[in-house]
Amino acid sequence: MKFFSGFLLFILSLSLISQEDWAGPAFRDTRIVNGHSVETNQKGQLKFIISHRFGSINGGLEEFYGLDQSNVRLGLDYGIIDRLTVGVGRSSDQKTVDGFIKWKLLEQNTDNTMPINLSLFSSAAIRTLNIDVAQREYPFSSKLFYTYQVLIARKFSDRLSIQLMPTLVHRNFVQTTSVNNDVFAIGGASRFQLTKTISWQVEYYYTLPDQLADIYNNALSMGFDIETKSHVFQLHVSNSQGMIEKFFIGETRGSWDDLNIFFGFNISRDFQLGGRKYK
Repeated sequence: MKFFSGFLLFILSLSLISQEDWAGPAFRDTRIVNGHSVETNQKGQLKFIISHRFGSINGGLEEFYGLDQSNVRLGLDYGIIDRLTVGVGRSSDQKTVDGFIKWKLLEQNTDNTMPINLSLFSSAAIRTLNIDVAQREYPFSSKLFYTYQVLIARKFSDRLSIQLMPTLVHRNFVQTTSVNNDVFAIGGASRFQLTKTISWQVEYYYTLPDQLADIYNNALSMGFDIETKSHVFQLHVSNSQGMIEKFFIGETRGSWDDLNIFFGFNISRDFQLGGRKYK
């Protein structure tokens, strides 16, 4: 909670010193590191995303500092209209298939009539790997879980953007009755543009007290975005190996304290299937 209070004070102080609103997207891509940014695809824009996380670097040379292992997600996002995006993906972690919808309700403008960007995000996912607990049979619904987010972002300058992400993750199945089916978290993220094509991104999810089992931690991720005309390359490190909300918010096992962290990357490629041209 100290982090969240400090983060809010930081945003408030930036708002007070900001003298104007800035045009253009708050983030250069629809993903920050693991989580979604406030941005959506443009109409007719199809985004193909390859996400890859290696194993923990504390495995040492024997595990080639994590490069011997991998966790992969392949995803497709499509812009139905300029502010409405739908997407599907498949992760190797628990053989999970996910789908989402994201709707950008508010967009920051330059005349100060709208000072923020706001998007609503909802996803559903299914674990296709069998649940093997005490050799019991579980219904289909036990493999489902859901995520709901409000994404609030502001671009403070051509270089700096900040985003808040109040989040609810619901899991139909948990291992014991002592663990909640619902996980409430508050995320914070920032982007700082270093050069015309390279930016530095940081993302943190704070789960409220008594939400998770003791073996799980809050997810902290950071890295670089490298932009080209039709690609965005994201290189980063995180204490979470998961790439959808159920994993990096509710099941992060890694810890920065003992270097149980994971190198990874996202590669996104845009295709224009219909609608107006995009830049």
